[in-house]
Amino acid sequence: MKNIYVGNLPFSTSDNDLHDLFSQVGAVVSARVITDRETNQSRGFGFVEMDSAEEATQAITRFNGYSLGDRSLTVNEAKPRNEGGSRRY
Repeated sequence: MKNIYVGNLPFSTSDNDLHDLFSQVGAVVSARVITDRETNQSRGFGFVEMDSAEEATQAITRFNGYSLGDRSLTVNEAKPRNEGGSRRY
């Protein structure tokens, strides 16, 4: 499985919208739009997990720069999360 970062999403995009878009290329294991913890509003980015590396590469090629709701998507391979990031207490 391969994890993909999707940035510059319209704030109205849902998990299902993201899943439906990427399923045009291949099998989507999961699709998640990241929301603010306090307001539950979209933060404008999300992650899609594809079933195979080949399908993920095709999705990145197809959807990077793709216009969704008058916004140009930024799509690339997700980087592992940095465990040393700042935290709010």
